[in-house]
Amino acid sequence: MLVYAGVDPVTGKDSYLSESTRDEKKIPEIRSRLLAKVDRQRNAATKATLAYTLDAWMEVHEAGESTLDDYRALIERTIAPALGDVPVSKIGAHALERFYAQLRRCRARCNGKPFVEHRAADPHECRSVQHRWRPGRPSAKSQAEHDCVVAQCKVVECADHVCKPLSAATVRKVHFIISGALAAATRWDWIASNPATEAKKPKQTAPQPKPPTSEEAVRIVAAAWDQDEDWGMLIWLKMVTGARRGELLALRWQDVHLGEGVLEIRRSFTQRRGKAREKDTKTHQMRRISVDPDTIDLLQQHQRRCQSLLEQLGIPYNESAFVFSYEPDHGRPCNPDGISHRYAKMCAGLNIASHLHTLRHYSATELISSGVDIRTVAGRLGHGGGGTTTLRVYTAWVAQSDRQAASILANKMVRPGATPPGTSGQDS
Repeated sequence: MLVYAGVDPVTGKDSYLSESTRDEKKIPEIRSRLLAKVDRQRNAATKATLAYTLDAWMEVHEAGESTLDDYRALIERTIAPALGDVPVSKIGAHALERFYAQLRRCRARCNGKPFVEHRAADPHECRSVQHRWRPGRPSAKSQAEHDCVVAQCKVVECADHVCKPLSAATVRKVHFIISGALAAATRWDWIASNPATEAKKPKQTAPQPKPPTSEEAVRIVAAAWDQDEDWGMLIWLKMVTGARRGELLALRWQDVHLGEGVLEIRRSFTQRRGKAREKDTKTHQMRRISVDPDTIDLLQQHQRRCQSLLEQLGIPYNESAFVFSYEPDHGRPCNPDGISHRYAKMCAGLNIASHLHTLRHYSATELISSGVDIRTVAGRLGHGGGGTTTLRVYTAWVAQSDRQAASILANKMVRPGATPPGTSGQDS
């Protein structure tokens, strides 16, 4: 049985509710149920659109500023253009699943037919040339003799559309945003239930970390020390602790307990759109990381260099100073993006494919491969869930460590018929 349910908010086509049965006696019951569902959609308690609901949810949702910025960008760029004008009462699980499927196919949600992506909505020339003239006003003769190839003039034109799907992680983030907003609408009695809980979640792709090899790690550290000692100290500490970029940059000398051999990770430093600030760690928890004697010695040398520089400048040393800073008084951390770009440039010069975050992967994989238990690794990395995230991300290295554990146990056993170690194989 088919019942007309209006226009689909995603496709713009007629939508129908359907249900089948082999028992003719159940037809009136099915018809009444489908008509009641359609009536609930058409006569909801609220006419609030999804865009309005998203705005209301963003006002009360608790998250870090960088996370909220990412949510706003996705709402403005992806969600609002597609579903922003649709009343939340008319959004169902089917509409959401179709929306996710469109994003996985093409972020522009095209219909699969070729078209030109125009650079501007106003009337314009689809192909134009931006000439590079010599300084001064060009004469008629110079214009006639002008060679665009020699002058390297830039050709600007509207290109044919090429489908670019959203990544699985981004589609899952879109689902989380919509689900959070609709959950709030349910709490506020705007809708009876949250359709996002019934919709099939986009698949989560398995993480595939690619840490540097041990040989590459040695070359990276050596190159960092060659550039300058402060830079070498930062890269060394990143490798041995596995801390996040912002956590290391927010480290102050008062957090470094050299006598105990412990670092306290209390904060993280971010800089977005020119606005710098300190915030809580990703899991909103402080953690203590033990460091080895060599690292303690290197940190002591680094501290003495900082103190010596401050004395030369006549600036009193302060325990609240940042461990890594380009400022003379160490009153401000290094720029996070600048650190990442410097690392990428250094690795490119070494012909090593690596970015700064892979040093975190390197620390984790080396520990797991050496037999360190998952909970300890998770604690050093600051992973929540008691190691669940660590297991999900580093499954391959856990399997490698498991094979090593199997060999250790097997070597302590004696195969049937074999001579036990320490015996001559003869009766005394």
